[in-house]
Amino acid sequence: MSGVEHDYTLHGEAPSVDDYCRLRVISGLSPKSREAALIGLPNTVCGVTVTLDGKAVGMGRIVGDRGCFYQVVDIAVDPAHQARGLGKKIMAALMDYVAAEAPDGAYVSLIADGPAKHLYAKFGFEPVTPDSIGMAFRVSRT
Repeated sequence: MSGVEHDYTLHGEAPSVDDYCRLRVISGLSPKSREAALIGLPNTVCGVTVTLDGKAVGMGRIVGDRGCFYQVVDIAVDPAHQARGLGKKIMAALMDYVAAEAPDGAYVSLIADGPAKHLYAKFGFEPVTPDSIGMAFRVSRT
């Protein structure tokens, strides 16, 4: 498909539950249950979905408290549509929201997986180590 132009459309909304779950898996992010997505997606502070011919091929979201803290999450692009600047467009839209809506002093964070750190650095994100270290755990009910 090299050299083929596509007519991608950027929407200022979180993806549907089905698209969310699908895009996470095919882009290499950890799977999330439909139940979790049904609860989580309505709490999106800012969402972006990229479509091609009506099908979601990329997404990104911001979650947080709309004042002190914002976290960029779920940046995902269908592998068949990667290397076309979609991740950069998604991040630009999310950062436009932050610039327009976040109060002075708000802390905007993300967890960068692998080479994605290079994309995020273009938007001013910097490693927080050694002053801080990201930490997490996953709830397991099994």
